[in-house]
Order: sequence, then structure tokens, then C-alpha cells
Amino acid sequence: MHALCLFALPPAGFRQRDVRAHVAALQGLPLAAYGPGALSYDLRRLRLHGLIERVPKTHRYRVTTAGARAALFFVRLYARALRPTFALDGAPAATRAGATAYQRLDQALDLFLKEVKIAA
Repeated sequence: MHALCLFALPPAGFRQRDVRAHVAALQGLPLAAYGPGALSYDLRRLRLHGLIERVPKTHRYRVTTAGARAALFFVRLYARALRPTFALDGAPAATRAGATAYQRLDQALDLFLKEVKIAA
């Protein structure tokens, strides 16, 4: 999702080779370990979910409006809620309020998924 945010603005879209190094770095992999086939699979899944679209008659992709909104939401959620919470594992009890709030969020998410009948 972070890579989608990086490539959401160019009007001409992006090519597979433009995004591969960024995705490999975000996953903590060397470029050789994240091959073009793996990226093709990831791009196909994003396209099928409507987050990106092919630019007609080219080998370029464009981030859709829904894709940009979803990517921005997930990047913000990670930066503002998840990353700080994971950093609190060894913190004193006074600073563990974020961990308690995260547990409540996780329980609420489980309840929501059960209500809409989506597997967790």
C-alpha cells in the first residue's frame, strides 16, 4: 500500500520496473529475491481488486481513486496506530495505554468481521 501512495500522482502512471525496487525495499528483501514474476502477481491482484488499472495500449498502471484512498488509509493506520503500539512491548506500564487500546480495537474488529460473516 505504501508503494501505491508513492505512485498515485504521476498522470502517466507507473511501470512494473518503476515500482519493483520500492516494493522489495518495503518488504525488506533484496531486489534479486523479489522477482518480476512476484511483482506481476501482486499487480494482478491489485488490479483485480480495483486498486490499480491498466493504461490502455501500454504496459503502465494507474492508481484508481479507490486505490489511492485505501492505500492512504492503510498507511495512516500503520503509521499512527500499529507501529507505535508494537514499539510499546517492553515499555513501562504507564505507556502501555496504546497496547490496551490496540487490544480493544482488535476485539472490535473481530466482532465486526463476525457480524458481516467475513473470516478473520
